[in-house]
Amino acid sequence: MKYKAVIGMEVHVQLQTQSKMFCSCGADIFREPSNSRVCPVCMGMPGSLPVINRQAVKFAIMTGLALNCQVAGYSVFARKNYNYPDLPKGYQISQYELPLCQGGWIEVKVDGQSRRIGITRAHLEEDTAKLFHVGGVSLVDYNRSGIPLLEIVTEPDLRTPEEARQYLIKLRTILRYLDVSTGDMEKGAMRCEANVSLCPLGSDEFGTKVEVKNLNSFRAVKLALEYEIQRQAKVMDAGGAVEQVTMGWDERRGITVVQRSKEYAADYRYFPEPDLPPLEVSRQWVEELRSQLPELPDVERERFMRDHGLSAYDAGLLAADRAIARYFEACVALYPEAKTVVNWITGDLFRWMNEIGTEIEAVRITPQNLVGLLRLVEKGTVSISSAREVFGIMFDTGRAAEEIVQERGLAQIADESALAQVVAQVLADNPGPVQQYLEGKETVVTFLMGQVMRATRGKADPQVVRRLLQGQLDAMRQAGMIDE
Repeated sequence: MKYKAVIGMEVHVQLQTQSKMFCSCGADIFREPSNSRVCPVCMGMPGSLPVINRQAVKFAIMTGLALNCQVAGYSVFARKNYNYPDLPKGYQISQYELPLCQGGWIEVKVDGQSRRIGITRAHLEEDTAKLFHVGGVSLVDYNRSGIPLLEIVTEPDLRTPEEARQYLIKLRTILRYLDVSTGDMEKGAMRCEANVSLCPLGSDEFGTKVEVKNLNSFRAVKLALEYEIQRQAKVMDAGGAVEQVTMGWDERRGITVVQRSKEYAADYRYFPEPDLPPLEVSRQWVEELRSQLPELPDVERERFMRDHGLSAYDAGLLAADRAIARYFEACVALYPEAKTVVNWITGDLFRWMNEIGTEIEAVRITPQNLVGLLRLVEKGTVSISSAREVFGIMFDTGRAAEEIVQERGLAQIADESALAQVVAQVLADNPGPVQQYLEGKETVVTFLMGQVMRATRGKADPQVVRRLLQGQLDAMRQAGMIDE
């Protein structure tokens, strides 16, 4: 508690374009054979020339606008020189002094408090190849080389690991709403690095920053930052000086480890890319793209609260994923009881999705079929417990609720004459609890209801059962009074 953490994030986002950043090779490389999506440009062959991908520029502008950035009318690509096996050219085409987007912000909420995190810049570049280290040998797959990347860099405005985690969650949500990236961290579509330093409480002078890499999940970001903050605090407590280095997060051991000394901008020897012209973006195109932006999560959350009477919590759960929000809206368009729809989506649907680890896009229950189940519950055709059983079958098969209810004989028994006989039998089979009720212990009704539901295998209408039980028990009590 003697120190204040100062955290900034650098996030590399793979853009969902059909081709790579500077060539016509296909950008859909997932599960493709190694080195099968390559050409002289992305392999860095001498004499090959890059061409800017217009769709990547469009996606970058859309993201910049959604992040409240200023879009530059004039930007320049540069050569970032460094020699690693994953860069066949010996340099990376990126943007440096004149990026495409600058000066934005994102609102994040932690512990009920909102904070504005500044966005320094968002610029385009190309991805590197992927290295595999096997048995002391390094193998390289150039499929990833040249995939369009958008690097998004924050101001050093974050103060806690949880703020950093929430920032990344919010950023990925925005990217998915824009449909510019999957944001899938496990597949490398969103990769992040954190810069963290400590300074004494009350001081405005930042400490020596350390970069932390290999953060491939939101959980890893939080744990790595917590560990690194503790590590730096121990160094400072012992009178030592924190060194500016690049650390890697070791997930297995739960520690950060030194990877290399930190590079500086001068080490990369940036200079304008001679094979690419400056990028000039018209104001008309920018405003055209602004008008095409979808409703973003914060605005959608507020609309759900205003139009459907949802709580901030429920609206936030829905707006956290654009596909979930679309699913909800498709349901309420057919069945206007929004709170009931939310309860089923955030309850049963989320539980089943989490159990098998799937996304809403892969769910077999259509909004029409979910609404069909809700109508059966509303009409009393099935009980809540039976509806949950039907829901599980719908989730596995995608079949309609009405078919399953009919096939499995799960329709609720509401016939009073039939249920009256079951109730009478239950009372006859449980003289002890009946006597307790007659002596004034009215809570026994709950036990007797359970016995009726068991006898009908959960098919009885609970409201009808309670009314019949109450009626027969009260009749027995009155009869007992008359006999006296």
